[in-house]
Formats: sequence, C-alpha cells, structure tokens
Amino acid sequence: MTDPRPTALHQEHERLGASFTDFGGWDMPLRYGSELAEHRAVRETAGLFDLSHMGELWIEGPDAGAFLNTALVGDLARIGVGKAKYSLIVDERGGIIDDLIGYRLAEHRYLVVPNAGNTAAVAAAFAERGAGFDVAVRDATAATSLIAVQGPASAAILHELIGGGSGLANRHALVDELAYYAIAETSLADVQLLLARTGYTGEDGFELYVPNACAREVWSALLAAGEPHGLVAAGLAARDSLRLEAGMPLYGNELSTEVTPFDAGLGPVVSFEKEETFVGRAALEAAKAAGPALALVGLSGAGRRAPRAGYPIFAGDREIGRVTSGQPSPTLGVPIALALVDPAFTAPGTALEVDLRGRREPFEVVALPFYRRSR
Repeated sequence: MTDPRPTALHQEHERLGASFTDFGGWDMPLRYGSELAEHRAVRETAGLFDLSHMGELWIEGPDAGAFLNTALVGDLARIGVGKAKYSLIVDERGGIIDDLIGYRLAEHRYLVVPNAGNTAAVAAAFAERGAGFDVAVRDATAATSLIAVQGPASAAILHELIGGGSGLANRHALVDELAYYAIAETSLADVQLLLARTGYTGEDGFELYVPNACAREVWSALLAAGEPHGLVAAGLAARDSLRLEAGMPLYGNELSTEVTPFDAGLGPVVSFEKEETFVGRAALEAAKAAGPALALVGLSGAGRRAPRAGYPIFAGDREIGRVTSGQPSPTLGVPIALALVDPAFTAPGTALEVDLRGRREPFEVVALPFYRRSR
C-alpha cells in the first residue's frame, strides 16, 4: 500500500495547522480548525480550497471535439471556445465511470477535469477510445495545482489580484464578465494561469489552474488579499457539507458504475442528438426507454440525528432505497441526505423513514437543492 501523494501546497497546509485525510490517493487537508466555521465562511464571505487532487487531461488535435463526443455522453464539440460543460463518461452498460468538466480553450484544444480517484480510469478509457482519432491525450495532473476561491466575496478578492490590463476597470471586467461555466487565460501575482468559474459549493466562485512551481505564491497572495474580506482556508470536510447542501452528487456516493445517468437525475447531460455514437449509447437509450430503476432524491429530517451513507430507507415495512450522503446541514439547521430510492417515492412531501442504526427516524422528500443562494 502506497502513501497518499502530497500536493504542492502541503507545507502551506501544515503551516496553517491542517489535519489531513487520504482522498483519492492524495494527502488532502480535511480541516484547519472548525469545519463548521469553514463552511459558514464560504456561505458568508469566502473559503480557499486546495483541489490539486483533481485530474487535468489535455485533449488536443484536429479530432479533439469528435473524440470527446465519442468518449463522453455530452456534446462538447458544440461548446464555444472559453466555455465549459459538465459531462459523464460511462461504460458499455451505461454505468458512470466518472463525472467531469470539459473546458474548450481553442478550436482543437480541451481540458478535461476528472475526479481524483478516477483520473487513471478516465485516462485509460480515453487511451482506448482514442483509436482512429487524430488526437493526443496528455495527463498534466502531476504538474498542475488547482486552487478554488468560493463564496460571496470571491469576486472582490480576485479584483485585487487578477491581471487583465493596466487599469482597475480592466481587472474588474475580466472577473465580472467571466460567465458561469467559462474559462479564461490570465495572470495573478505575475503567474500565468487559467481562471474558471464553475464551483461545487452552491456559491459563486472561481478555480485557478496553476503550475505546481507557482502554487504556493498564488495561494499566499490569495490569503493575503482575502484576509480583509473574511477569507479562510477550508478543507474537504467543509467542501462535502457545502456540496451536499447544494444537492451536488459525489462520485463514490451518488455516482458509480452501478448507477446510470437517469438513475442519478442526470439524464439531461446525455446527448442523443449529436452525430457521434458514444460509448454506452445503446445501453442508455434502453435505460431511458425503460425508465430509471432508482431515483436520486433529497431528504430532510425534523430531528437531530443525521443519516449516513448506506442507511436503509423505508416506506412502511418496505425497504425502498438507501442513503448515499447525509449529515447535519450547518446552514439549514436540520439533518439532510441524498438517497437513491424507488422512483415511486420521489414526490416532494413524501414521508419516509430512515433506519439510523436500529431506530427509525422520520424524513421527508424535498426538492433539490436543499440550499440556493439568493444573490
């Protein structure tokens, strides 16, 4: 068994007093102090995350768009330069190998970002599915750091640092005009980088792709610029509670090769209109016609105890599903969960029970997301 890999920012995390966890084979900061305080900072001001465990796969060549449209379920060939698209890679049975984001940087150049523990599997699938295409796949994960600023103050923090011309107005425009699910090349602290606006917390925010050699410089500059705005370093524990409140699926919990996009409520991500015949298409066409075997729902409880992944769910005496993620919601003050259940029990307001270690507690199906920012 190999030790988890440190990111280029490991010493910065140690300096800030982080506790660490092995996540996807990487030694990642779990929290720096109070995960509740880190969660609330992202909701109220801003949090700074090291996400360097995520993968970075560059897809380049004349057939890049056609290749991705064959390898993935979405239509990435039609997105504009500077835009991003959430997509999935599935196996021949339609099971989800990973969910990922694809960015188009030029006509024939894309950046695909898979989840940490799935990068090798996605790279291997790309190598297999790339046969016959004039395309090169390059794994830049080991050389790339990914830093995210998330929260209401994230734009104000970047205003102070992002380049985009000599004037203040130009710097502000570059940040303010970057649309949701878009990407641009720019500079911060004299470091050339990629700035994206996607996010995984339910708040506005930005992701910065930087060379490892410059990661500590960028991290320190962001912390310094963000201090007057209430920016704090935040770990994976806060990231998990934030994404759960936002109703966003996590691979390994809500998503797996045993789950199809239609089970997970991700049917709209699948493009049956594109010209290319993508891997898993026939299985997903059959799955769509048959209807989902499971359905992803949100659950909210009135008590204090929160369910955890794997806890069974009952409608009367019938077991109708299992919790995939669950914990107390710091923002809402109630226990919440995501669950895969029988599709007959998905209507908001449906009363269910979750077996919390031998004791059933009442929960109600609610519309997702649990939390939606008002600004």
